[in-house]
Amino acid sequence: MSTSTGASLEAKLQAATSIYTKLESDYARAVEARQLLDAQKTENEAVKKLLLVILRTDHAADHEKHPIYLASQELASLTEQNKVYKLVGPVLMKQEQSEAKHNVDKRLEWINDEIKRAEAKLKDVGGKLEEKKVEIVNLQGQYQQQMQAAGGGGGGAKVPPVVAA
Repeated sequence: MSTSTGASLEAKLQAATSIYTKLESDYARAVEARQLLDAQKTENEAVKKLLLVILRTDHAADHEKHPIYLASQELASLTEQNKVYKLVGPVLMKQEQSEAKHNVDKRLEWINDEIKRAEAKLKDVGGKLEEKKVEIVNLQGQYQQQMQAAGGGGGGAKVPPVVAA
């Protein structure tokens, strides 16, 4: 076999290895994005359960002087008498219960959609990684066969790196 064919095969192998490296990087970023979404989901589920609620007491004057803060009150168990406050910077702003519930539910819905999208990307990039790995292994086999046929191992020719299975 000619050295130009060997050089061509080596160039293909190097190009495939370069693409494989880029796919590995893309996969790592997709995994990181998925993990971030999981953290956001957990945080927002906690928000749903741990909204700061100030309960109204029977004595309005006492309530204004001594508000009762409940950090473990679940959103679902709020009554119409409960007030919900949203922390905006350093200030607690009163918020309607329905708005608070809607905001948390919408945020969780968006995060779940993003998780599905991230999982689809992981599956896609993972499939491309496997395809490229098979291509590289095949090219490496062809390259080694050419090198052996061309002179018993290539006489010091550089052998491209092997991709771990």
